[in-house]
Amino acid sequence: MNHLIGLGKQFDKEELNIKILKCLDRSWQPKVTAISESRDLITLTTATLFGKLREHELEMTRLKEMKSAEKKTRSLTLKSKAAEVETSEDSLEEESDTENLSLLTKKF
Repeated sequence: MNHLIGLGKQFDKEELNIKILKCLDRSWQPKVTAISESRDLITLTTATLFGKLREHELEMTRLKEMKSAEKKTRSLTLKSKAAEVETSEDSLEEESDTENLSLLTKKF
């Protein structure tokens, strides 16, 4: 587009916005649909369009970080509970071994 503009080709705002939205990959499709259906492509400036797309990108990044943090928290919780179970089983085994040893000593 920049080369065409440099050669003197004139684009109106709607054409520029449509070309930009068509260049985005499938992961952007929900946002592209929302912007297209808002029917303000004629009045929407290119800077505003990029601002909306950047805002969407930041929101998606924030949501991904929250999901990964949530997964880490869940796995840590499960690990700590599993560790507690193992230590309680170990302590029960040690107590029973101690009791058996004391009974054996008494009988001896």
